[in-house]
Amino acid sequence: MMLDRKKFYKFYNSIMNLDDKIRFVTIVDKSGVIIFGGQREGVENYLSEKAQKKSIKHILDSWFLRNELSEEIGSGKYATAEYEKVKRFTFPLNNSYFLYITTEPEMNSCSFVESTLNMIESF
Repeated sequence: MMLDRKKFYKFYNSIMNLDDKIRFVTIVDKSGVIIFGGQREGVENYLSEKAQKKSIKHILDSWFLRNELSEEIGSGKYATAEYEKVKRFTFPLNNSYFLYITTEPEMNSCSFVESTLNMIESF
């Protein structure tokens, strides 16, 4: 899925506009390189740039480790982790790209995940 920046920007905006509780949206490739994304204006960043890269590496490592079981249980649709200050969501866009999103902790996970999966499907 080789996409141009216009498509990434449109997709990014669509995701960001789902809810005001979304803090950060980024698309990364499978090696952790940030392809496109950004943080909601006016939102405090809890992690340094170095820590953000470490976090992205962690979510990808975890994703690939979990997917070693995909033959038995099927491919992963998303992963989530909840912390005191944020919720973190990871969605595969395909075998090469991932959508990484952080939200405020009070985000309604069920409706957010459903909306995001629908957007990914139409993307």
